[in-house]
Amino acid sequence: MGDHLPNLLTLARIGLVPAFVAAFWLPMPAGRWVAFVVFLVAAVTDYADGWIARKRNAESRLGAMLDPIADKLLIAAALMMLVYMDDIRGFVIVPALVILIREILVSGMREFLATIHVQVPVSSISKFKTTVQVIALAILIVAPAIEHVWGGLHQIGIVSLWGAAVLTIYTGASYVLANVAHVSGEHARPRRRHAERTS
Repeated sequence: MGDHLPNLLTLARIGLVPAFVAAFWLPMPAGRWVAFVVFLVAAVTDYADGWIARKRNAESRLGAMLDPIADKLLIAAALMMLVYMDDIRGFVIVPALVILIREILVSGMREFLATIHVQVPVSSISKFKTTVQVIALAILIVAPAIEHVWGGLHQIGIVSLWGAAVLTIYTGASYVLANVAHVSGEHARPRRRHAERTS
């Protein structure tokens, strides 16, 4: 069970996405509280599956493939529903788009790098970006349910979302610059030239 637990947690996170989306159609404020709890549980499994996999040396190819998919499904679903429910609107759609575009770009690069057996570890700043992103979305999800108690909570969520977008741009640009040589094939060229000289 221990060896499979990280993958089961990742699969559970994927399974929570439809429940998270459905919660937005429940009556207010209960629906937002349900969505908030489901979102936080899913976010916790993101941390837990990686920690357990490293602790028990149970990292697998399946987990490496499913984990980023689960993360992106959850974040994309949260952004989509917040836009649909008008919690994110107007110019604030810009940071939401920045986050989505970065996730798609990095996913595409990771998929390509995997085909040439290049693995890129997640940096500490990327982990911090993810934390800020989750906090921002969690605040925006629950804000309408407690706006009668704390009317400024939505604005805090918006500011946090902009902060997450800035970190997203920085980490995305750093990732691209760090791996552009692999994508362009420049790392392979010296070996080819060496082979030509020795042939």
